[in-house]
Amino acid sequence: MSKKINVAIVGLGFGAEFIPIYQKHPNAEMYAICQRNEEKMNAIGDEFGIDTRYTDYDELLKDPDIDAVHINTPIPNHGEQSIKALKAGKHVACTVPMATTVEECKQIVELVKETGLTYMMMETVVYAREFLFMKELYDKGELGKIQYLKASHQQDMDGWPNYWPGLPPMHYATHCVGPVLALTKGEAEYVSCFGSGTIREELIPIYNSPFAVESTHIKFRNSDLSAHVYRSLFDVARQYRESFEVYGSKKSVEWPLIEGHPLVVHTAKKPEPEIPEEVESPDYAKYLPEEIQRFTTKGVYDTDDNQHLSFTQGAGHGGSHPHLVHEFVNALIKGEEPYPNAKQSANITCVGILAHESALEGGKQISLPDFTLSDK
Repeated sequence: MSKKINVAIVGLGFGAEFIPIYQKHPNAEMYAICQRNEEKMNAIGDEFGIDTRYTDYDELLKDPDIDAVHINTPIPNHGEQSIKALKAGKHVACTVPMATTVEECKQIVELVKETGLTYMMMETVVYAREFLFMKELYDKGELGKIQYLKASHQQDMDGWPNYWPGLPPMHYATHCVGPVLALTKGEAEYVSCFGSGTIREELIPIYNSPFAVESTHIKFRNSDLSAHVYRSLFDVARQYRESFEVYGSKKSVEWPLIEGHPLVVHTAKKPEPEIPEEVESPDYAKYLPEEIQRFTTKGVYDTDDNQHLSFTQGAGHGGSHPHLVHEFVNALIKGEEPYPNAKQSANITCVGILAHESALEGGKQISLPDFTLSDK
């Protein structure tokens, strides 16, 4: 692999947030963009000075100069487009989730094994500053023995594109499943999920999913750990919240209830009033090449009206975007596995898919398939 990775970004809504990060990364070349809407594509291409442009994804994949594609298209396209890219000999970074079916996840894992290409699911939460803070505490041993993990993702999706209405909550669960597995690099062994409440009648038939909230327990493989994650998309009154909480024997960290408030760190064996302490999560730009460090604390665009709704609603995704880009590019340059790689991405994604199946069957325990496990 050359020292500069030629990257093509596919989908320019949320995807445009990554263009200048690749442009500034010392080992990447922001080579091409792809968007079905030619007018929009040309406007973005002109703004960022990108000459190679495609309105047809299949034509883009024929370009021999493209090393890797970064897919930011609607959820239903992720699996199919990742499979096509791997078959075309391209490395793949794909926004979440990996796919919408277990079978698509399996195909991606098998193609990565067959081709030796790299796949990375671009899960924002596991590179957000809050998660990196908790991981730093964990790596230093300050949390002690991890005893329990919890995460949630609550969001009002009314008004979003037409594939969202009625979506089963756990079908888009990587933002809460990802961090509970990522902290210890654990794997889910099996899940049990309950549905709760009911969304309005006109939304139910779209995916044959009635639940307002889906609440899942995850049993970790080869571990005494379990985690609880819950998810809502419609008809639940709640400010946007992607939360992750870890409970250790020495310290625990809890997410604030209101966006913008500090984390709360609980330290064992202190006098009761002194146990909790509010802590502002530090930034981790120090992990990045100097050229892209500034993107941890500000968006790609200078004005809020240009930013994608997921970015503004999600508080800038915790400064994760440059970390994601660096993890992917660095993996290609060094020939190493990124986190999450194909199997890890499949394990995280299949938790959500199978959890919804469990909810439809009243909480039935469902095991993760072998292809999502590291030693299978």
